[in-house]
Amino acid sequence: MIKKLSLIALTVGLCTSCVSKKLYTDLEERYADLKKEQRSLADENESLSKVKNQLENDLDKLQTAYDKAVSERDQLKSELAATKTNLENLKASYQALEENSSAAIAENSKKNRELLAQLEAKEQALAAESERLNKLQKELENRSKRVAELESVIASKDAAMTKLKDAISKALTNFEGKGLTVEQRDGKVYVSMENKLLFQSGSWSVGSEGRQAVQQLGAVLAENPEIAILIEGHTDNVPYKGNAQLSGNWDLSTKRATAIVNILRENNAINPENLTAAGRGEYAPIATNDTAEGRAKNRRIEVILTPKLDEISKLLNEI
Repeated sequence: MIKKLSLIALTVGLCTSCVSKKLYTDLEERYADLKKEQRSLADENESLSKVKNQLENDLDKLQTAYDKAVSERDQLKSELAATKTNLENLKASYQALEENSSAAIAENSKKNRELLAQLEAKEQALAAESERLNKLQKELENRSKRVAELESVIASKDAAMTKLKDAISKALTNFEGKGLTVEQRDGKVYVSMENKLLFQSGSWSVGSEGRQAVQQLGAVLAENPEIAILIEGHTDNVPYKGNAQLSGNWDLSTKRATAIVNILRENNAINPENLTAAGRGEYAPIATNDTAEGRAKNRRIEVILTPKLDEISKLLNEI
């Protein structure tokens, strides 16, 4: 895959030297746009994770408030029962004193009125607390439902990406041990192809075996129209001194990424709007450039597959 990236960078450099300054500027602007889009996807993924954590924190807070409200309601019920007991006792005392003292009767009547007022206040407080408890319970249920839906969608996306990874691994079994790897990280699938599978040194023309690998990958992607496909070209840090059409490693990496996109576009079932080509040059190594083995690993094409997040965004807006 690293060889492929080097070939793409070489190709881009060769083409750049032959084209007009305006076209070169357009290519640079396109690359900048693609880089922004990549950063945006990373920011959006981080933002979604933060929102999920915030929702879970809110859910915990609502659960705590609900539990507290239940405790306060139970306490009010206990106080209400005690007040009723006191009232009954006072009524009994009132009946006993009624025959002996009008003053005691008057005092007892006053206490009865006070107790009745307290009883009414307790009942009103209990009703208000019950209403507040019902509102908290409904809010808790609604939030729980939204969080469950969000978790379900995220789980579904992860499951779909796992299924996609397995399908790609199966389709590319014949290329195992030839510089091709398939991994799933952070909700995305990464297909990495070293240049030795794709390109000759300094070239961005895809060889027959590499073309076959890309076409088989495209057959799987054609069955997954809801996946965004980013093709990244990478090189090592050895300065490019090949074809005069290319200005350097960055041009070569971009040229190679574009070559892979063009092969995928041959499959009419793949929506071109889902495809993005980007050159990363030598600035995203996965190994040291101090050894031949490390430089070989760095010369690569990475196909980054990302699920579309429209459904998740809609759920977040509804919360």
